[in-house]
Amino acid sequence: MSDRSYLFILGLYILAALYIDNDLMIYALVGIMLFEGITDFTLTGLTQKIRKVKLDPGLLRYESAPKFNFEAIRALRLFFALAMTAAYMSVHEYNVEMLWFLPWFFGFALLGAGVSGVCPVVLGMKWLGFK
Repeated sequence: MSDRSYLFILGLYILAALYIDNDLMIYALVGIMLFEGITDFTLTGLTQKIRKVKLDPGLLRYESAPKFNFEAIRALRLFFALAMTAAYMSVHEYNVEMLWFLPWFFGFALLGAGVSGVCPVVLGMKWLGFK
């Protein structure tokens, strides 16, 4: 599984969890994303090791000299987990209703990144100097 297909599945999962209003699915996803971001042990890497192939991420490239020895897709996982937690908890736990659109926006953004292969957050992370 490439990172592009992973982002597509992730977007579908988020939208389905939000549609059926299942808090446990969202919190489980955030936990998985935090685990992947902290340990760099990813589902895409595991599937590629099992299949004994090395796939290209399938996302648009931004070639620049990295300033940090930290991958941009890993930074995306951490950013997403923290932003999703903040937005979702603000809406559901603290009743800040004006932020209801943020989890939906994240779902549609990841779905769009999976379909198009262009993830603005990954491009921004690479522009900031991540590998």
